[in-house]
Amino acid sequence: MQKDSFAQIVHEYQKLIFAVCVKLTGDYFAAEDLTQETFLSAYQHQNQFDGQIIKAWLCRIASNKAIDYNREAARRMQPTDEKDFPVQTATKEGPEDLYLEREVRDRLKERCADLKDPYNRIAIRYFCEEKKTEEIALEMKTNIKTIQTQIYRARDMLRRVYREEEQIE
Repeated sequence: MQKDSFAQIVHEYQKLIFAVCVKLTGDYFAAEDLTQETFLSAYQHQNQFDGQIIKAWLCRIASNKAIDYNREAARRMQPTDEKDFPVQTATKEGPEDLYLEREVRDRLKERCADLKDPYNRIAIRYFCEEKKTEEIALEMKTNIKTIQTQIYRARDMLRRVYREEEQIE
């Protein structure tokens, strides 16, 4: 490729390459840099261009640059020292928090009990007693898929009940 023809390629594909980089990184400014790096790399490796479609070749370079950028960004975001991890002290909930939590749990148990059978039994075991699907299936001597379906339906029924209550309030 001649310098003039490469300048033509840059002019023709710079918006496309920029769009690819923005899409893959989500960062406008990084995409500008990656677009430049893409064309620089293409120019430096033009002797390796095997005659394939230039547009595809440039997009491949751009996507590789963006992937590398994202990997580096992820590495920069990972804390590497213990001092980067905040120490979380155990906080005791106050009486108000405990009361509100108990009230929410009691309200949920009432709503579950109001569902029609067998959804009421499933909902109480799953949402209130926090039992796993497998445990419920063993207790009720029922297929796991049946229990999963009933949990899904019970959840949907509870959503409707809570939405109706919100509209009334």
